[in-house]
Amino acid sequence: MLGDFITRCLLLLLCYAYPALQCYKTVEKNRVGIKELRFWCQYWIIVAILTALERVVDVFMTRFPLYGEMKLALIIYLWYPKTKGTSYVYETLLRPNVAKHETDIDHKLLEWRARMWDLAIFYWQNCSELGQSAFLQVLQYFAAGRFNHTNN
Repeated sequence: MLGDFITRCLLLLLCYAYPALQCYKTVEKNRVGIKELRFWCQYWIIVAILTALERVVDVFMTRFPLYGEMKLALIIYLWYPKTKGTSYVYETLLRPNVAKHETDIDHKLLEWRARMWDLAIFYWQNCSELGQSAFLQVLQYFAAGRFNHTNN
């Protein structure tokens, strides 16, 4: 339990805090180099994808020994200057696959956005109808109670 807590803390520090600081330094300290900026943008793209996948994968993988430590090692591999893991993962895995399926991904995102908008409108209408009827019931309750109270 304590090992999991320490691993999670290290993941937060090494996955988000340290790279965010390095990204800040790259952008703000007048040493912005296109190569460095590209590296950190690639890193954040990979981390965003890993974070999204993590929500599903963690359900199945947490039972494996040293799973958290393997995630930690992957994160360090990604940003560690001597391994250049971000560049490797981005150029060999991410970029070719996303480029190959970019049109399909864009189409699916537009489709999901339209579905989510329809769903939001549906729930808004239902909630407003329920809220309106509940409000009227409360008014009727108080009106009936007050009317009955004054007649007694």
